[in-house]
Amino acid sequence: MASSNSYKLRCSIPGHEMDVRGLAAAVFPDGAFVSVSRDRTGRIWVPNSSPDKGFTEMHCMSGHSDFVSCVCVIAPSETYPRGLIATGGHDNNICVFSMDQPQPLFTLKGHKNTVCALASGKFGTLLSGSWDTTAKVWLNEKCMMTLQGHTAAVWAVAILPEQGLMLSGSADKTIKLWKAGRCEKTFTGHEDCVRALAVISSTEFFSCSNDTSIRRWLVTGECVQVYYSHTNYIYNIAVFPNCQDFVSTGEDRTLRIWRQGECSQTIRFPAQSVWCCCILPNGDIAVGASDGIIRVFTEVEDRMANAEDLQAFEDELSKATIDPKTGDLGDIKMEDLPGREHLDEPGNRDGQTRLIKDGQKVEAYQWSVNDGRWMKIGDVVGGSNQQTSKSVVYEGKEYDYVFTIDVNEGGPSMKLPYNVSEDPWLTAHNFLQKNDLSPMFLDQVANFIIENTKGHVVGPAQPAVADPFTGGARYIPGASDDGSGSGADPFTGSGRYIPGSGPNPSAPGGVADPFTGGGAYSSAALRQTATNIYFPKSDGVTFDQANASQILTKLKELNGGAPQEHKLSEDILESLQRLLMCVSGPNSSEPPPTIQEINLLWKASHWPEDIVFPVLDIMRLAVRHPQVNETLCGEAEGVQLCNHLLSFIRPEGRPANQMLALRTLCNCFTGRQGRALLMAQRETVLSRAADLATVCNKNIHIALATLVLNYAGCLHHQSDLEGKAQCLSVASRALETVQDKEAVFRLLVALGTTVASDQTAQDLARSLGVNSQISKYTSVSDPSKVGECCQLVLKELQ
Repeated sequence: MASSNSYKLRCSIPGHEMDVRGLAAAVFPDGAFVSVSRDRTGRIWVPNSSPDKGFTEMHCMSGHSDFVSCVCVIAPSETYPRGLIATGGHDNNICVFSMDQPQPLFTLKGHKNTVCALASGKFGTLLSGSWDTTAKVWLNEKCMMTLQGHTAAVWAVAILPEQGLMLSGSADKTIKLWKAGRCEKTFTGHEDCVRALAVISSTEFFSCSNDTSIRRWLVTGECVQVYYSHTNYIYNIAVFPNCQDFVSTGEDRTLRIWRQGECSQTIRFPAQSVWCCCILPNGDIAVGASDGIIRVFTEVEDRMANAEDLQAFEDELSKATIDPKTGDLGDIKMEDLPGREHLDEPGNRDGQTRLIKDGQKVEAYQWSVNDGRWMKIGDVVGGSNQQTSKSVVYEGKEYDYVFTIDVNEGGPSMKLPYNVSEDPWLTAHNFLQKNDLSPMFLDQVANFIIENTKGHVVGPAQPAVADPFTGGARYIPGASDDGSGSGADPFTGSGRYIPGSGPNPSAPGGVADPFTGGGAYSSAALRQTATNIYFPKSDGVTFDQANASQILTKLKELNGGAPQEHKLSEDILESLQRLLMCVSGPNSSEPPPTIQEINLLWKASHWPEDIVFPVLDIMRLAVRHPQVNETLCGEAEGVQLCNHLLSFIRPEGRPANQMLALRTLCNCFTGRQGRALLMAQRETVLSRAADLATVCNKNIHIALATLVLNYAGCLHHQSDLEGKAQCLSVASRALETVQDKEAVFRLLVALGTTVASDQTAQDLARSLGVNSQISKYTSVSDPSKVGECCQLVLKELQ
C-alpha cells in the first residue's frame, strides 16, 4: 500500500451526541478503538470492510451518571484475555468494562471529584487522576495508594514501563514523578496547567500544556526540548511506535503531526475544541472533538476517503466560524486585510493561516503543502472590526462587562468580569470558586451572564448540561538533622548510658530465630531444610534490651540540672524506679504497676526534648507490660500516646528521641490494645515514620524497619490491601537509602510477609518494581540471612 507521507481523512464517525473526550486503541478486536463522551457513554469501534473504509459500533457502554471524560485499555490477563476498558467520569467514579458487555464489571469509588485521567500498567495496575488534586493506584478492584502532593486538579497521569515509576501532571503547572507512592521529583517549566502526558520510553516522556507548549523530559528531571506550534491550549498528545514522532490536539481547532522535532502537518477541524487523539496499530490517527464526531486520518492512500468525502470535509471546514480570540488569528483590522488575490501567493509552511477580505466578510485560509493550495478553514467573527473597544476596567484589565452580583441580601456584593469571547459556564464556575460559593449556583450565574449578554456571545450558547471547563482549566478545585551512627553516645559526653547500644534486640521465637543474633541462628539451617524460616513473620519483634541502673542514673542526673518547673520530686523518682524495676525483666517479682505510676510516667514523658530520652526509654520497656499497654493504649488515651510519640519522630527532631519513640511504637504491638491502636493509626504512623529513612543513623533505620515488619505481621492474615500497599511502599522507599544490613534484612522480611500467599500484593510489588530494587541483595553473604531472605522474596514474586 502506497504512503503519501501526508495524512488525509479516512472516515468520519458521527457516533456521539456530545463532545468526544477520550480515545484509546483496543487490544481486541484487531484495529478497534474505544471512545468516551460527554453524552455519558463509551463506544467500541471496529473497522469494517465496506467501501467507505469506516468503523462499525460494536457496542455502547453505559454506567456513568454524568459526563465521561477519559478512557484507557487494561492489557490482557489470564482472567481477561481480551483486556479491559476503564472509563472515568464527572460522577467521580471509574467504571471497568469487559470487551463484550455494555454494563461495567465493577465500579471503582474513592475520588471526591471528577476523574479526568487514566493510565494502565503491568499486572492490571490502574492509575487515575482527579480534580480532587490526587492520583490513585488501583489493583484488583481496590485502591492501593493515594498519591498526594499536587495543589490543584490532576489532569494527566502515566505509568512508565520499568522501575515502578508513575507520573502525574496538574493544573498547578507541575509534573510529579512517583515511586512506591512517594513523590521522588517535581518537574517545573510549564507556565500553565499540564493537560496530558505521553511515555516515550522508560527514561523519557512528553507533556503538553495550556501554555501552548509541548516539552520532552528525562525522568532525571531535565527538559531536553520544547516544541511550539499550537496557538492555544494543548489537550492531548500521542506517540508513534518509533518513539520519536508524535501527534497533538488542542483548542486551536487542530491536529498537529510532528516528525523529527518539527510540526510537519496541521489538520484543522470544523470544531472549536479538538480534545483527544490516539494512534491505531496501523499508524492511522483517531481524533475526537467538541462536535461529537470522531475522525480517523491515514497516510495510506488505499485507506483514504473518496474524493467526495474529502470535499465534504473541506466544505464543512470552510463553513466554520472562527473567533479570533480563541485561535491564532490575532486582532483583526478589516481595512488592513488584502483581498482574494492574496491567495495567489503560495504559503511558506504547512498549516500557515492567511486572512482575506471578501466584501464585508473576513475569511481564513490554511496552506496545504500536500495539495499545493490554500484551503478555506472558516469565516472569522468577533474581530476588532465588530468589537472596537473594551468599556470597563476591573483589577487592571479591560472587560466587555463587569456585573455586580448580590448573593446574600444585605451582604457584600461581588464583581463578575466577563468578555463575550469567553465561555459563560467557565466564567461562572471560576467566579464561584474565587468567592467560595456553592457549585449549586452554577446554572443560575451562567444563565444570568447569557441573559445579560444576548446578541454578544460568539457562537451558540452552551446548553445547561455542558461541561464548564472548556480547557480554561486554570481551574483549581481545592483552590534534617543527621544523627550520628553506631556506638557514639549522641546524648551525653559521659559515654555511660547509650540507648540501644546493647546487643541486637531479641524476639520471642524458636531455635532458629534470625532476629536474635545470639548465636542460635545458623545459615546452615536454611540449606539443610526447604522450610522458609524468615517469613511470613506474624509475631511482633520487640526491643527488650535494658540496663535499668544506668537508665535511673541518667534520669536522676538530668533531673538535677532540669529547670525548676520540670524537676521531679523524690517521690516521683521513686515511683518511676518501682515502675522500671517491674517492667524491665521478663520474670520480675515486683508487684504490677499501679495506675498512679503509669500516670506519672505519662506526665514525665512531657519533659523538655533535650532531657526526656531516659523517660522514653522507661516507656519503651513499660508498654510491653499488659497493665501499662492496656492503660496507655486504650481507647481513651491511645490516640494521645500515638500523637505524643509521633511528635518526637519529625525529621528535625533529636536522634535519641526519634529512635526511642520508634522502639516504643514497635513494643506497643505486644498487647492487644497496642495492636488495635497502631492498626487504627496505621496510615499516619507509617507515613510519618517513613520520613526517618533519610536520617543517617543505623539504630533509627533498624527501628523503622522493625515497625514496618510488625505492621506487615499484623496485616498478614487480613485482607487490608491498602494497608499492605502502604507497607510495600514504605519498605521499598526505605530500601532506597538504608545501608545497615540488619535494617535491610528486616525490610526484606517485611516485604516477604506482605506478599506471602497474597496474589494481589505480589502483583502490586511487581508493578512497583520491587524485584529489580532488591535483586542486588541476593549476593550478600555477610550476614548470609540477607541474601537468603532476598532470594525467597524474589521467589514469591516470580
